[in-house]
Amino acid sequence: MQIRIALAGNPNCGKTTMFNVLTGSAQYVGNWPGVTVEKKEGYCKGDKSIVITDLPGVYSLSPYSPEEIVSRDYLIEERPDVIVNLVDATNLERNLYLTTQIVNLGLPVVVALNMSDLVKKNGNVVYPEKLSEQLGCPVVETSALKNEGLEHLVDVAVSLAKEKRPATPSFSFDAEVEDALSEIEECIGEFSPKHLLRWNAIKVFEGEERTIDALSLPPDALDRVSKVRTLAEEHFDDDAESIMTSERYDAIAHIVDGALKKSAKGMTLTQKIDRVVTNRWLGLPIFVLVMTLVYYLAVSVGGGVVTDWANDGISGDGWLYTGGAAYEEAVASWEESIAEAEAAGDGALVDQLSEEEPDPSAFGLWIPGLTPIVSGALESIGCAAWLQSLVVDGIVAGVGAVIGFIPQMVILFVMLSFLEGCGYMARVAFIMDRIFRKFGLSGKSFIPMLIASGCGVPAVMATKTIENEKDRRMTIMTTTMIPCGAKLPIIALVFGALAGQVSDDVWWVAPMFYFMGVAAIIVSGIMLRKTRMFAGEATPFIMELPQYHLPTVRSVLMAMWERVRSYIIKAGTIIFLSTIVIWFLMNFGFYEGSFTLLDSEMDDYIQYSFMAMLGSILAPLFAPLGFGDWQSVATSVTGLVAKENVVATVGIITSLGDAGEADPGMWEAFGAMMGGSAPAIMAFCAFNLLCAPCFAAIGTIRRQMASAKWTWFAIGYMTVFAYAVALMIYQFGMFFSTGSFTVATAFAVIVLAGMLFQIFRPMPRFEDKRQKNDRLVFAYGKEQ
Repeated sequence: MQIRIALAGNPNCGKTTMFNVLTGSAQYVGNWPGVTVEKKEGYCKGDKSIVITDLPGVYSLSPYSPEEIVSRDYLIEERPDVIVNLVDATNLERNLYLTTQIVNLGLPVVVALNMSDLVKKNGNVVYPEKLSEQLGCPVVETSALKNEGLEHLVDVAVSLAKEKRPATPSFSFDAEVEDALSEIEECIGEFSPKHLLRWNAIKVFEGEERTIDALSLPPDALDRVSKVRTLAEEHFDDDAESIMTSERYDAIAHIVDGALKKSAKGMTLTQKIDRVVTNRWLGLPIFVLVMTLVYYLAVSVGGGVVTDWANDGISGDGWLYTGGAAYEEAVASWEESIAEAEAAGDGALVDQLSEEEPDPSAFGLWIPGLTPIVSGALESIGCAAWLQSLVVDGIVAGVGAVIGFIPQMVILFVMLSFLEGCGYMARVAFIMDRIFRKFGLSGKSFIPMLIASGCGVPAVMATKTIENEKDRRMTIMTTTMIPCGAKLPIIALVFGALAGQVSDDVWWVAPMFYFMGVAAIIVSGIMLRKTRMFAGEATPFIMELPQYHLPTVRSVLMAMWERVRSYIIKAGTIIFLSTIVIWFLMNFGFYEGSFTLLDSEMDDYIQYSFMAMLGSILAPLFAPLGFGDWQSVATSVTGLVAKENVVATVGIITSLGDAGEADPGMWEAFGAMMGGSAPAIMAFCAFNLLCAPCFAAIGTIRRQMASAKWTWFAIGYMTVFAYAVALMIYQFGMFFSTGSFTVATAFAVIVLAGMLFQIFRPMPRFEDKRQKNDRLVFAYGKEQ
C-alpha cells in the first residue's frame, strides 16, 4: 500500500531542499518563487511505498497564480494521505497564514517547523506543543539543510496517514464571522463534502467564484449567502475577502504570542547584513561589484588557466606539463629565424625551417591531445579523407571548442549557486524591483532574468508566474538578453580576441557584457512601456527574504551540475549534429560548375562552399556592423540553432581556413577573422548576445506566448534591437578611433536619436477604445 505525502509551504521555507534529502532527487533549489512551477514526485529513500510530492511554493491557496492553482487542485481533488506543511520557524507569522488554510482541508497534517536551528541561533524559543494545540496537528522541529528531525517527521506523517486522522484546529475567528460561517455551512451543507465543509464555507463567504461554481448552489442558497456576506461587510465596513484575511492574521498573532518567545538580543545577523546590502544607495553598487567579481573570476581566471588547459587537450595538440618555459623560448627563437629568412627572401630556408618546428615532447612531460590521437587512429585504419575531415575538423574541432569552455561554466555556476543558496540573490530581486519599477518593469521580471543566467528555456518558463499579461510578454521578449551559460563561451572568445587586439588587461570585458544585458532590458522596458501594446502600471512585487545561511556543498554542486549538465547534453546532441551540418556546408559546394567535395588543393576552395554562399548573401546586411565577411556572418547564423554553435563554427572555420598561419590559437584566429578591429569584435559579441535566442528558447517562447504573431514579434524585436546596438558600437567605435564618418555612421546617429527620443519622451496617454466610444456617444447625445 502506497502512502502519498505532499510537501506544501511558502517559497524559501526549505521545501525543495527537504524533498531532495528525503528522495535523493536532484531537484533544483532556488531562492525565489516560481522555480518549482509544477509538482514533482519521488520515492522516499529506503521505503519505495512512500511517494513524496513537492508542490510549488505558495503563500496561500487562493487561486490567483499558477502555483496556487497547482497546489490547491492537488490537495483538494487528488487528496494525498498526509500533508507535510513546512513552516519557516524564523518567520512564523507569514508562514502560518498558509497553515491556517491547510488545516481546514479535512486531511491529516503535520507541521514541519523548519530552520529550527536558526531560531535557536537567534536566541528565540518556539514551543511546538503550544503550536500543535492551536493547529490541531503534530508539530515537528526540523532542519532540512542539516538533515535534522527528518526521520521523525516521516514517521509521524506515515502514522497519521495510516490513522487517517485529519487536523482539528482549535483557533477561531471573531464571533460575528463565526456566526456567518455557521449559517453558510447550514446553507451549503447538502452540496459540499463533509470534510470540506469548513473550507467551502470560508471560500463561499469570501465570494470566490471557483468554489461557488464547483458547488452548483441553487438561487435561493446563493441569495441567503449573499445576505449573510452583506451583513458581515456592513458590520466590519470591509469586503468579505479582506475580513477573512484580517481574521486569519489576528488568529495567527494570538497563536504566535503563546508559542514564540523572542530574544532581547536586538538585530539579528541577517538584519545587520541587510542594512548594508539592501541599502537604497549601496545595494546596487554592491550588486555591480559582486557580479563583476563573479564574471572576472569565471572568464579571466578560469579562461586563462583552466580553459586553456582543456582546449589544448580536447581540440588541440596536447598538454606540456613540464618544461613549458624552455619550449616557449625555443618556439620564439624558431619563429624569429623564420621571420629573418622571410626578410632575406630565402624561400628554401623558410620551407626548411617550417618543417623544423620544436617538438614539445622533447622539453618535458607531454600528453598528446584528442586531435592528434584521433587523426593517427583514422590514418592507421586507412580511413577516407572526407571522413577524417568530418571527424577531426568537424566533430572534434566543433564539439571540442564548446566543451573546452566547461571549466569556465563550472566556476561561474558554482559562484552563482553559492549566492543563491546563501540568500543574496533574493535580495538582488528586491533591489532591482525598486529600479525596475521606475522603468515600467516589475521586480517579478527580474526573477526569470536571474534564472536566465543559467539557461533561457527555464527562464522563459518562469514568466508564467507573472499574472499581468503585458508584463509577462515584455519579460519573455527581454529576459534572454541576459548572458546564459551558452553565451559565456562567446564572451570568453571575445575576451581572448580583444586581449590580442587591444591589451592584455581587458578584465572588464566579461562583466561589461553581462551588465549590457541588464541595460538592454531596462532600455527595452522603457521603450516598450511607452507603446500601446505594453502601456500600464507594472505588477506589484512581494517576496520573502530568507535568512542568510551557508549553503551545503551538496546543494551548491547540485545546482551547478543541473546547469552544466544541460550544456553538456546540448554539446553531445544539438551541437554534435550542428557541427556535422556546418562541416558539410563548409566542405561541399559547386566547384567549376559541379557539386563536389572540396579539397584543400583547390584554389580558394572554401570560397566555393555552401557556407560561403550563405554567408555571402547575408554579408552586405552585416557590413555596417563591422563583420561583413561570410565567415563571421555564417558564425552568427549558426548561433540561432544554439549559441554554443558560435564557438563551434569558429573552431571549424579557423581549422579549415587558417590563412596559412603556423598554428593560430582560436582567440587569435577569431581576431584575425574579424579583421583585427576591436569595435567589430565587440559589435559581433553584442549582436550575438542580444539577438534572438537559440531554437530551444524560441520554442519555449512560442509555447508561453501561445501566439505565432507574438512569437515572431518577440524574435523580430530582439534581432532588430541587437542590430541597432551592434551598429552603434561599431560605427561610433570607428568614428572615435579613426575619425571616419560614413552613411552607416549617420544611420547609427539616427538610430541613437530615435532610441533617446523614445526613452525620454513623456509617457503617452493611451485611451481605451471603449472609453473613446463612450466619450463619442456622450458628445453625440449632448449635441442632440
